[in-house]
Amino acid sequence: MFMKEENKKLCEEILEEVAERHKIKIEELSVMPDHIHTVVGLPPTMSVSQALNLLKGASARELFKRKPIFRRRYPRGHFWSPGKFYRSVGDADIETVTQYVRNHQLQQISLDDFPHPALPAT
Repeated sequence: MFMKEENKKLCEEILEEVAERHKIKIEELSVMPDHIHTVVGLPPTMSVSQALNLLKGASARELFKRKPIFRRRYPRGHFWSPGKFYRSVGDADIETVTQYVRNHQLQQISLDDFPHPALPAT
């Protein structure tokens, strides 16, 4: 979904708006073609699950609103997968985690340069 730069930028913009509205501080954000990595700071009264639900739900609603054509691909309204993975930064310093998110995008871009053995070459 986020192969197009326009869609990627829109997703980033919407996630930043949603985060600001809910007082979630985005430290680092990397929108990949099929998933997202982010490092966030949460208000002390917000659980990680609550933050994920807010970010995923509100961003999906806003993406469908701004790009109605997305509804064709996701007619049931489920933009994000139900799965999630989160991890506290407590056992790693913030700079290490931020660098991982920042560099993961660069690593993904370089991996995309290599053909996948199961896919035909383009």
